[in-house]
Amino acid sequence: MRLAVTGSIATDHLLTFDGRFAESVLPDQLAHLSVSFLASDLQVRRGGAGANIAYGLAVLGERPVLVGGVGEDAADYTAWLGAQGIDTSGVKVSASAATARFTCTTDDDQCQIATFYPGAMAEAATIELATVGEFDLVVIAPNDPGAMARHTAECRARGTAFAADPSQQLAFLDGEGIRPLVEGAAWLFSNEYEAGLIREKTGWSDAQVLERVGTRVTTLGAQGARISREGEDDVVVGAVPAQGALEPTGVGDGFRSGFLAGQAWGLGLERSAQLGSLVATHVLETVGPQEYPFDRTTALARFADAYGEEAAAEVRPHLA
Repeated sequence: MRLAVTGSIATDHLLTFDGRFAESVLPDQLAHLSVSFLASDLQVRRGGAGANIAYGLAVLGERPVLVGGVGEDAADYTAWLGAQGIDTSGVKVSASAATARFTCTTDDDQCQIATFYPGAMAEAATIELATVGEFDLVVIAPNDPGAMARHTAECRARGTAFAADPSQQLAFLDGEGIRPLVEGAAWLFSNEYEAGLIREKTGWSDAQVLERVGTRVTTLGAQGARISREGEDDVVVGAVPAQGALEPTGVGDGFRSGFLAGQAWGLGLERSAQLGSLVATHVLETVGPQEYPFDRTTALARFADAYGEEAAAEVRPHLA
């Protein structure tokens, strides 16, 4: 399967707050919110949803094409991505804007407060997929809203299957902006909160969403994931137990990488979701969404422990 991943490419500035945001925010004063959190740690890492998903696919042996916008300051980053097996021919380098930056503070409850500066990501809307190549599936990950709309429309026009992953951008888009990103998607990815935003902003019920997409994948945090198809029973898988949660940034991207790799390998929905959960846990155990070690022997052992030897036997040939 030839995969393209369109989405943000950014630098992540990850801060740690030793405490709970909930204890510092007064619910009755939200209209006058003014808070400051003293961070105990700062880590600067490679990130961006598009790059994170492409990296996870490459870790699993796929060779995705990454499509997005960066600044001239990202030369080392894009070279590194290429060295990991990612085709960066679809990455546009801006002559004037800096690479996008994600700044996120995480508390002891793994709650997060984040700010995103788009920078060169805004120029992703000028990239035409037809100039990049022909694909079996295009992932429309969080990106400049204009780029997401353009690439979704291109997929429809060319008859190319696409996976809709609007996630973080749902907070800023209205129903008119969300509906075209969802309608006709072969896959729709979101977490539970984002699924609520889709319902509220589009006015579509969950059943109406399922009428408009092929498969809906909803991540459930520590409870795993739920896969839904119209007229079929939901498939629910549990998470792979974490050996210490360090930083949740990029966990959802890791899940998408594993799930999509499983589909590319011809695995069923349950196995693909289990593989997604395996990668997601690796991300959770590491600071930075592209820093996790992935020893295949150890990973297979953890997969078998979580889901059984029969399940591991189906995945083993692809990770051998």
